[in-house]
Formats: sequence, C-alpha cells, structure tokens
Amino acid sequence: MTTHRSLRQAVRSARRFRSRQAVSPHWMMMLPSGVGKWFKWMTPGLSMKRWMLISAGGVLMISLGFAIWVKLTPIFYLTQMSSDVIEFVARTVPNYISGPIVILTGMGLVWWGQTRTFNSITEVLLPDQDQGLVDMIWDHRRLNRGPRIVVIGGGTGLSTMLRGLKTLTTNLVAIVTVADDGGSSGRLRREIGVLPPGDIRNCLAALADEEKLITELFQYRFQAGDGLVGHSFGNLFLTALSEVSGDLERAVEASSKVLAIKGEVFPATLSDVRLWAEMEDGRRIEGESQIPQAKGKIVKMGCTPENPPALPKAIQAIRDADFIIIGPGSLYTSIVPNLLVPEIREAIAATRVPCVYVSNVMTQPGETDGYSVADHIEAIDEICGFPLFDAVLVQRRPPSASSLENYLKEGSEPVLLDTDRVTALGRRIIRADVMEEDSEGLVRHNPDRLAKVLLRWYAAMRTEQKSAH
Repeated sequence: MTTHRSLRQAVRSARRFRSRQAVSPHWMMMLPSGVGKWFKWMTPGLSMKRWMLISAGGVLMISLGFAIWVKLTPIFYLTQMSSDVIEFVARTVPNYISGPIVILTGMGLVWWGQTRTFNSITEVLLPDQDQGLVDMIWDHRRLNRGPRIVVIGGGTGLSTMLRGLKTLTTNLVAIVTVADDGGSSGRLRREIGVLPPGDIRNCLAALADEEKLITELFQYRFQAGDGLVGHSFGNLFLTALSEVSGDLERAVEASSKVLAIKGEVFPATLSDVRLWAEMEDGRRIEGESQIPQAKGKIVKMGCTPENPPALPKAIQAIRDADFIIIGPGSLYTSIVPNLLVPEIREAIAATRVPCVYVSNVMTQPGETDGYSVADHIEAIDEICGFPLFDAVLVQRRPPSASSLENYLKEGSEPVLLDTDRVTALGRRIIRADVMEEDSEGLVRHNPDRLAKVLLRWYAAMRTEQKSAH
C-alpha cells in the first residue's frame, strides 16, 4: 500500500512539474505581438477555449430563439438574400478565391472584436500594468501549477532564495526561525515581549508582488525620534499587527494579504525561544546574537524552553510538500533553531519527497570557522539525531581573488567540499555555479540561478523515483 501511495504521489508531482514547464511554442513567439496574444488565448492550460465556445453557442441559440419567435419570416428573406449574394459572388469570382477571402475577413473581424474587448477589460482592471491580461492569466496558471516547496531557514540567505523560487512557483512556504535577539528585533523582543519579526519581515518583502518598493519600505530604519532610532519600519509594522491581532501568526497572515505575497510565511514556533551553545572550552553562551561573538568552537546547541511546540500550519505544510529545501543561511543561528523544534525535524524525516541542503559559500567567523561541507552536514545530523536530507548543493567555482582577500581579512574562507566524507555520509552532491559577487566584492547566492538548479534537480529526482517504482 505504501509503495502504491508513493507511486501515485510521484506521478502527480511529475505531472505538476511538466505542466509548470509549459511555455509558448516557438512559432507563437515569431508572430506579431497582437496575433501572438490572440493565439495565446487558445493555448492549453488557460481554460479559455471552452468558455469562448460556450459563448459562441449562446449567440447561435439567441439567433435561433429570435427566428422561432418571429415565425422565421425575416430569417427566410435574409437567407434568400444571402443565397443570392453568395451565388452572384460565386459566378463573378472563382470559389477557390472568394471562399478564403470571406473566411479571412470573418477571422479578421473576430480577432479585431475580441482584441478590443480584452484590451478594454485590461484598461479598466489593470490600468497601470504593462503586462497584458492574457500574459497575467498565463503566468498565474503556470505558477499555480508549480511544485509545493517548503523552505526552512532564516537570515538573508532564505529571503534571497525565495526571490528566485517565486518566479517558478507560487506554492511556496517559508518556515522561519524566531530565535533572533539582536538589533531592532531584539529590542522589540525585550521591550514589548513580541517574537522577533526580523527574518519574517525579510521573507515577506522577498515574496511581495512589488518586491523592490516593499523591500525598501520594510528595510527602512529610522534615523531620528525617541525610541525609534535603529528600528526598521517592517519590524514596527509586524509588531503593531501582532499586538492588534493577538500573535505573530495572525500578524504574518494579515501582512501576507496586504502585501499580496506569492506564497506563505510561517514562524517555526510561537514559543519565546532563546538559544544557547556550549563551547569546546566549556563556556555556555546564551542568546543568538552572543553565540558568534564568543569566538569559539560550538560543540552543542539547544534552546530554552527545550522542545518548543511547532506551529501546526508549518507541520502541515511539510507533510503536503513536494520538495523541501534547507538553507542557505547561518548554520547555528538560522538553520539549527528551526531543527531544535522536534516536530519540524521529525516531519521532515517522515516525508518521502526530495530534500536538499544548500551549503553556504563562505564560512562565518565565530560560528563555522574552518568548517567544510561535511562538517555542516555532521552538525545538522548530530542535532537531529538522524539524516535529514538527501543531497547538498555546493558552489562549483570559488570567489574571485579580490573577494577572497577581503573575506580573509574578516576571518572567513570558502566552505571546501570534501567529497569523500560527504559521500560517506550518504549524501548526493549537486555542483553548480549559483554564486554572484556584487560591486563591493560580497558573495551571495544568485536567486534565479539557485532556483533553476534546485528545480532541475527536483525534476530529475522525481523521474528517478518514478522509474524505480
């Protein structure tokens, strides 16, 4: 029974992925824009042709109803006149010329009328959109058919990846850590008692429809004002919503609707979680922001309260997922806090869907000094008590020499791939160029390249699972 259920799930996921991959045929791309858009209305997947045919059938029935109502008398004369006209044209112009001309004229009138109709609708409903109505419907259906992806992590790495994934599917769920106790989030946590909203704020901005504007707004930090200096607008916005709605979960849900985000964002837990770490020299460091400052090797991680309960919606999202992605992000302060929630790590382990860990490109001073890819994997396995993912995605090429020099000054270096150890840990290795460097030499994952590599690997795994069964 389990095998049959897994097979059905794999087939459904493969079909969803193939349908997501649908694009406009090449011949359609070569047509003039107006003609191409008309043909796009006829393409499979938009659910438009059936309604157009039903509308045409309705017009014919209305005509038939009028004919019956007036006892066919006007219809007879109209039919007779049409017959005389057709006969005259047929005698004057050969049928192999007149027929196609009439057909093309009729098609032109239909195209003209339908184009003007849809343009009028677009001008009323979408006055400020450069994208046509058909393109918006096309994109909406394509994204809605994408695989259900759950991404787990925190920090800037998670929001960066979401920017790429939202262009491939809207069936996205981000499960985000709430262990932050530094900066604006930490101040709000201490002064007001709310859960830290910082990482959730970044994810909401990344998934928002107007991403650039929302990101600038949410990241804006007040430079003046008693009690406001240093706070970001997004943190204050979520804090106010938490107070009004009752908790962070409802605040995030309300924000998602206001911002029209493509996907969902859930906190890993609603408990007031505080991290602690035991160092190799015996010190116990408490507080997420204090752990990297301790400058030592972490040998054990935990949180207070121990075993916090997970948000039920987050667990359900993991159970319903087609694909699970862990990372990228700070190992001990962004990834691990989510996995310290027992229900989350157990739900991931119980799934039979592809699961991948996205490795960081560079080590983080005070947190993963000298760590290789295998060290990251072993740290996660030790905290969970069992292997959690199938594969690890690793950057293929190292950063430029100038970037490496800048990072070395800060005590950071590339996360080296130790292939033999990773293979011995039972993980597949995905090597790809998913990194980019900005003008200041900072190394980041490229959202679009990262998302496309992950989706290609997911499709390959689904095909492999289907063949195995």
